[in-house]
Amino acid sequence: MSAISPTSPTSATSATSSTSSTSSTSSTSGSDHPGPRPSTAAAATVISARPVVLPAPSGRGEDLQVSVCAPATGGDLPVIVFSHGFGWSMDGYAPLADHWAAEGFVVVRPTHLDSRTLAIPHEDPRTPRIWRTRVEDLTLVLDGLGVLEASVPGLAGRVDHGRIAVAGHSWGAQTASTLLGARVLDADGVPGEDMSDPRVTAGVLLALPGLGDSLTPFAAENLPFMKPSFDTMTAPALIVAGDRDDSALSTRGPDWFTDAYTHSPGRKSLLTLFGAEHSLGGVPGTEVAETTDESPERVALIRRLSTAYLRSALSPADTGWREAVAALENDPRALGDLLSK
Repeated sequence: MSAISPTSPTSATSATSSTSSTSSTSSTSGSDHPGPRPSTAAAATVISARPVVLPAPSGRGEDLQVSVCAPATGGDLPVIVFSHGFGWSMDGYAPLADHWAAEGFVVVRPTHLDSRTLAIPHEDPRTPRIWRTRVEDLTLVLDGLGVLEASVPGLAGRVDHGRIAVAGHSWGAQTASTLLGARVLDADGVPGEDMSDPRVTAGVLLALPGLGDSLTPFAAENLPFMKPSFDTMTAPALIVAGDRDDSALSTRGPDWFTDAYTHSPGRKSLLTLFGAEHSLGGVPGTEVAETTDESPERVALIRRLSTAYLRSALSPADTGWREAVAALENDPRALGDLLSK
């Protein structure tokens, strides 16, 4: 990674942002997206800045630190706001974020309060509310998108604020699903507040926990927010599950992670990866403890399908998703199975 000159702190964020270029093995054709996109050569170069800081409400206790990465050139860039899994931070999930940025998206990754980098103890009074603070973090990113855009050198004026998607893994997928319309049931089974956001068009939900009727005793006692209702999750979403993702939080087995597809209305697709565990081949990162089923091939499939899905969801004239689906269906050695409704 070669460094470009760092910039001075901006008054809007009180953060020092730096940019860097990274080489990517991915390539783009430029013909599968109707809007302006980086050229094939430029799409392999990504600029990034971290941490960029958004002032947070006093109850959060910490300002929100985010990472922003984007292609070095091109305009009218769509946005993906990504929510990390438990304990991770804005520095995780590079296999996805770097690829999406190289493919023409602005990718924003906030650090939630459960991140190990913040070292907030379990007994902290904010802990019971962290699930909700996570949702508020994503909303804060959407509210501050103009600030973030202006804080990254070379990005100002290149972002399409009308084309926004959310994505997340594990707990982050539950966080992202809330902006798509999912709700959390209270102790009486009544859906809680609607925290969906009309600015968000679609989502990619990786290893999204299922319904709360099969929680283990530990999960039921300690994780009361893990009782989602998908009845109102109407926004389009690609849901990705592993057929060997056997969670210690549910008594059901891997099919628990398909509940969002089964129980939500509207246009949804479900990609079930053969042999995949919770890390889905390594989406959090390579050679990390959480990746128990490292498979570059699975990660490559997720990157390819998620990119095609979001392009088509954010640009309806785009045909890339249909082409990607056909390619998977015709692959005799496919790594997964795809359903759509």
